[in-house]
Amino acid sequence: MSPKKSSYNTGFYKEPGPILDSESPFESMMERFRFAAEILELDEGLFKYLASPVKQVIVSVPIIMDSGKIEVFEGFRVIHDNVLGPSKGGVRFSPDVNLEEVKALAAWMTWKCAVVNVPFGGAKGGIRCNPKELSLGELERLTRRYTANLLDVFGPDRDIPAPDMNTNEQVMAWIMDTYSMNAQRTETAVVTGKPIILGGSEGRKEATGRGVVTVTLAALNKLGLMPNKVTVAVQGFGNVGSVSAQLMYEQGAKVIAISDVSGGYVNRAGIDIPHALDYIKSNNNSLEGYPHADLISNSELLEIDCDVLIPAAKEDQISKHNAGNIKAKIISEGANGPVTANADSILEQNGIMVIPDILANAGGVTVSYFEWVQDRQGYFWTEERVNRRLNRMMRNAFDNVYNVSEKHKITLRQAAYVYSIDRVATTLKMRGIYA
Repeated sequence: MSPKKSSYNTGFYKEPGPILDSESPFESMMERFRFAAEILELDEGLFKYLASPVKQVIVSVPIIMDSGKIEVFEGFRVIHDNVLGPSKGGVRFSPDVNLEEVKALAAWMTWKCAVVNVPFGGAKGGIRCNPKELSLGELERLTRRYTANLLDVFGPDRDIPAPDMNTNEQVMAWIMDTYSMNAQRTETAVVTGKPIILGGSEGRKEATGRGVVTVTLAALNKLGLMPNKVTVAVQGFGNVGSVSAQLMYEQGAKVIAISDVSGGYVNRAGIDIPHALDYIKSNNNSLEGYPHADLISNSELLEIDCDVLIPAAKEDQISKHNAGNIKAKIISEGANGPVTANADSILEQNGIMVIPDILANAGGVTVSYFEWVQDRQGYFWTEERVNRRLNRMMRNAFDNVYNVSEKHKITLRQAAYVYSIDRVATTLKMRGIYA
């Protein structure tokens, strides 16, 4: 189903022209938001409210470098929405971070939390820097100053950061400690993705990949396909891709292709995923030279003949230029935004089921929520309990989205936006507008 011409035009969020090859992330999100708003016949005032970030903060982050020189970096934090609860979203360190990108990612977090029924709103943050050029001490000072500048934004009941691109458990530990020192009490619930010893959750590292597999298995069931009878290709062999490949392998699926930055590796007889994992550990975390598969490019991997394709690498991997060559029956988006908006209609016309990123990779934020709950309770769950609850929430989310897609005869991506936006809009109407 294609969107009709939108009636939702505001001075700031104007009607888009034709979808181009190089959309801004924010406009790509807004294109899908407008379509859902039309389906829901959303009141124009609610549309304006949900299209506008609640708060956008830009801060200067000065630090003393190891050389003694003062360097000033630019930091961002955008709270898109806090209707369902405190806002939640990662902090990334990258030379490409900008306000437009952070706004888009914050909005995606709103819909991602809503689609899995997690009581958080969406946020995102970042610092424009090249972490590869910074020492550990410089990264710590950068993180702590950024946190100090946002003490009135962050908080376990206000806004909760998490790891993202080029940030990790250690960065979260620095944020938690900086906030705690200023609050004069230890406040573990102010961030998620922490080391377990500091209040992190079991199962957090594997959560996104596990969520991808849970919804993929649910999709296979809807298509009448058995996991042990399907072939799988996984683009990206980092945390999400490797966990997804391993869990699909454990389900009996034949994983015929995997990849990392060194290229793609295909073996039609199936790849021994545990062996591949052992190989990268002994090969500087790289698949380069993997001996039990043939080398192909990452772009060729996407077009391989398989039942399930899991793009778990970078954004914008499937566009209008290659969407017509995709042969998979199911695309399960492990990465954020691996399919551009201009490819959606092509994949739909070819009968390919796309499990959208805001659903497929929402396992990470779901277990982040579990971590926050455990920190607030001061009582921690076993990994088995975390995984059991994660699987249940992801299955329920898939079923909810699938039912909406069947009701409105729309794609799963469109249905995910319709479901999540309806949930946030309904909550907002119940709460009302404070004035």
